[in-house]
Amino acid sequence: MKKKYELQQEIDAKRERLSNLFKAGGADYDLTEDQVSEIRQANDELTDLGKQLDTIVAQEKDLGLIREQQIKAFGTPQQQREFERPAGRVAKDEAPKSIADRFVEHAAYTGSKGAPRRNFGIEFSDADPKEMFYGHEQKTTMSTAAGYAPVNARTGQVVLSAQRRPVVADLIPQDTTTLTVIKYMEETTFTNNAATVAQSGTKPESALAFTERSNTVEKIATVLPVTDEQLNDVPSIRAVIDNRLRLMLLLQEEVQLISGDGVTPNLLGFLNKPGIQTQAKGADPTPDAVFKAMTKIRYTGFADPTAAIFHPNDWQDIRLLRTADGVYIWGSPADAGPERIWGLPIVQTTAMTENTALVGDFTMYSHISRLMGVRIDVGWVNDQFVKNQQTIRIEERLALEIYRAAAFATVTGI
Repeated sequence: MKKKYELQQEIDAKRERLSNLFKAGGADYDLTEDQVSEIRQANDELTDLGKQLDTIVAQEKDLGLIREQQIKAFGTPQQQREFERPAGRVAKDEAPKSIADRFVEHAAYTGSKGAPRRNFGIEFSDADPKEMFYGHEQKTTMSTAAGYAPVNARTGQVVLSAQRRPVVADLIPQDTTTLTVIKYMEETTFTNNAATVAQSGTKPESALAFTERSNTVEKIATVLPVTDEQLNDVPSIRAVIDNRLRLMLLLQEEVQLISGDGVTPNLLGFLNKPGIQTQAKGADPTPDAVFKAMTKIRYTGFADPTAAIFHPNDWQDIRLLRTADGVYIWGSPADAGPERIWGLPIVQTTAMTENTALVGDFTMYSHISRLMGVRIDVGWVNDQFVKNQQTIRIEERLALEIYRAAAFATVTGI
């Protein structure tokens, strides 16, 4: 391919030849057929030369843009050389020193001259293999694995582990208190001797008796040691930690509400409340046993059941009940199906003892008193201050009151 200046010279020559041809024709352009043919040929050649010149100009422009981008990205060749040369290394225009030169100039060697012969070694930790031999330059292809690994930035998303959702406390009315012991009076004797009485007859005597009951406010708490970097380096992690610590409390709270044994510092949960009713499943289908428990609550506890708590596996067995010809009782598999039994809403939680269900009037005859809301504190323990560490403490204080034990019943053996 012709060079740019060569093309320009040919173009100038063609233009001059055309100018002379037109001048030869005069003002009236009196040209011979040969002159007209030559003019046409010269025009065609000029067009072709012009295209070649335009191509070279465009290539030069592209090369200029590429070079400009390279300089912006990597700097000028001189800047690149300065960047590549380690601190203390001689520049290219300086005479590089070989290992031998550096050996004889080293203090360990010069200090040994004139002294008794002894063994010694010198380590050149910054020695460049390229400079061990004059005239030899080693080039290595950079790999992403070891040469310049790409930056992998996090998205900011935090994927949490799977945990059950606390649901039992939502069934129970709640209030705040300033007391550390919740005391109330429970009617323990109800003797009704009311009867018709003849004129001047003696009226029968009835009896009522009340007993003071108390529930101690208990504490549920946990702590989590963290570093300052963990709290500061990720903007959203503090909120994540706070929320997960709250969940830890609520999960333990639900266990206490259902099955706490009442031994300090445990709450007294529903399953261990003295006087709670029991309905054994026996040979009955589970729905029948649940209905019998509801009947006991209504006509022995004189309460109206508001909910039933099941372990998910036990509720699954009910949802999968079928007739003899294979028709699902609790709705078609194509539908969500009712999460209710005998009109009662179902609450599922793995905190519930498996093979046991709890039915009761949670609205009228149970209550949660909270001495304070969930409290989160941050402080130093032992020598954490000098280690840039902190401890997050979260706690709550609450009491569970079950006003009428007979308003609740367990269904066992399901």
